[in-house]
Amino acid sequence: MTLFCSLHDAVADNLKDGDTAAFEGFTHLIPHAAAHEAIRQGRKDLTLIRMTPDLIYDQMVGMGMVEKLIFSYVGNPGVGLLRRTRDAIENGWPRTIKIEEHSHAAMANAYEAGASGLPCAVFRGYLGAGLKDVNSNIRSLTCPFTGEELAAVPSIRPDVTFIHAHRADRKGNVLIEGIIGIQKEAVLAANRAVVTVEQIVDDLDTHANACVLPHWSLSAVCEVPGGAHPSYTHGIYDRDNAAYLEWDKISADHDSFLAWMKTNVLDASPEDLEARVSRLRKVK
Repeated sequence: MTLFCSLHDAVADNLKDGDTAAFEGFTHLIPHAAAHEAIRQGRKDLTLIRMTPDLIYDQMVGMGMVEKLIFSYVGNPGVGLLRRTRDAIENGWPRTIKIEEHSHAAMANAYEAGASGLPCAVFRGYLGAGLKDVNSNIRSLTCPFTGEELAAVPSIRPDVTFIHAHRADRKGNVLIEGIIGIQKEAVLAANRAVVTVEQIVDDLDTHANACVLPHWSLSAVCEVPGGAHPSYTHGIYDRDNAAYLEWDKISADHDSFLAWMKTNVLDASPEDLEARVSRLRKVK
């Protein structure tokens, strides 16, 4: 398979019905374009993993693609609820979904364990917390060296991880700048990894301590300018805060949600994405 390809082909080749998938990014570099392509291709019965699910998972849940969510915190950052996700959990619209909730610390450790090829993550946490009473995947064990009680959760090993990044060179090495979040571990933990980038360049031209994902760790690299919008790409365009505020109203009822999805996702083109991001680039 050719490493460089269109986003359509990358999703078609790497995301299948029933897969466990992570679309990762922490406020910064959230792979909206990749998620929208998955929506257009009509994937179904997915188990979605993500720290802080926000708009893209709300949209995927609302389109009936999701069987289960594994997450830590679910909400519209700085605004409030994810209305489509709450509707699915409470009312089963458009389908009932299963949920597995963790703390941020548990998710981060579980990704790192997956990237290390370990079966579980062991860390200090959950002592005195009630989350373990509703999540059977939160266990405890005793340290064989100190006798300390520690928390344990299964490692995260997605079938496929999608992330967005700044640049890729002609060999397919990918540079991530700014807030890294858990993107590196999410890629290394996955069986397959797809990266959308703002630009493909001859030389990454970066410093020694930058986060660079080597080409051999990736399944596909796609040049998608604006691929994180309405999230931001540090140094290229700002976060579209208005879009997050607008989503709270758009997602409030079924009709407005479906109408927005048809116009802005199902019938959208790369040119539409570039137009939405262009005004944010002019701020810089």
